[in-house]
Amino acid sequence: MSTPQSVRQLARYPLIPVIIVMAIAFEASTGSFVGQQNLLGIATDSATLAIVAVPTAMLVISGYLDLSVGSTYALGAVAAGWLASEHNGSMLGCVLLALLAGVAVGAVNGLLCCGLGLSPFIVTLGTLTAVRGIAQQLAPLPQTGFSESFAWLGGSKVAGLPSPVIIAILVVLVAGFVLVATPLGRHIYAIGVSREAAYLSGVRVRMVPFGLFLLTGALAALAGAIKASVLGAVQSGTAGLGFELAVLTAVLVGGVALAGGSGSLVGVVLGVAFLGILQNGLTLLGVPTFWQQVAQGVALIVAAGLAYLSPRLEAMTAPRPEAPKPVPVPA
Repeated sequence: MSTPQSVRQLARYPLIPVIIVMAIAFEASTGSFVGQQNLLGIATDSATLAIVAVPTAMLVISGYLDLSVGSTYALGAVAAGWLASEHNGSMLGCVLLALLAGVAVGAVNGLLCCGLGLSPFIVTLGTLTAVRGIAQQLAPLPQTGFSESFAWLGGSKVAGLPSPVIIAILVVLVAGFVLVATPLGRHIYAIGVSREAAYLSGVRVRMVPFGLFLLTGALAALAGAIKASVLGAVQSGTAGLGFELAVLTAVLVGGVALAGGSGSLVGVVLGVAFLGILQNGLTLLGVPTFWQQVAQGVALIVAAGLAYLSPRLEAMTAPRPEAPKPVPVPA
């Protein structure tokens, strides 16, 4: 890759040098940051965030928003935990129940936002509160003592990789293929750029984002079930609390435009890695939790600055078109 091309890639993904600098600084400060076990721990902790950030990014690219993912995460954890603890449910049954709960929340959001045209911000803010209340009503007490089958979901390893990381990689690969190589991906971008123009071009401007609401709800609930399996316990009042802010920060830090129409899953994965590295590094340094929350809020503000500067840097480093050659004048 030539130097101008490298500069353009850095301008397109400004998080790459930021992540490298952070890793060097945390390694110099702690002496154990780049160890294999620590990096594997970061990947495991960030897996559930990636599983939810990917469909959320696709929804934002299409011009919609889902703020209820934190409560859907809690509902999925409670549903799977209830089946695993009260009825010794199998892993497959717990996962299916969590997915069903998440699809139900996504269907409500999709019908109100895509079917009736209500504001996604207001609707999903309402379901954020309502679904949290439902989860607390279903399981007011902590759930523990899960079945061995359900514990395998979050505690197993395949080829040395924890199962949550493998699930997150599969989600990223499938979603990336859909966005880049299928007509559905082009329709998602087209709806985000201009809903009217997409409609006139024959794109199903309601069904596509409705399906994305279903997908976001399902994967948010699945992430909750995975985290419940990893922890071996669920507390409905605290599960996924503030998770929607972390998801939105990863999506926006990763360069997805809140107005829709632009963004990439490569940027979202970098956004997830950025938050995971930041939280892990600050934890190793013994920084209190509330200061870590401050750092996450600052990261969101920095994301706004990067979103402003990135296209300008990319335009500055783009190759200039050659000037037209003068037409010889006949004598």
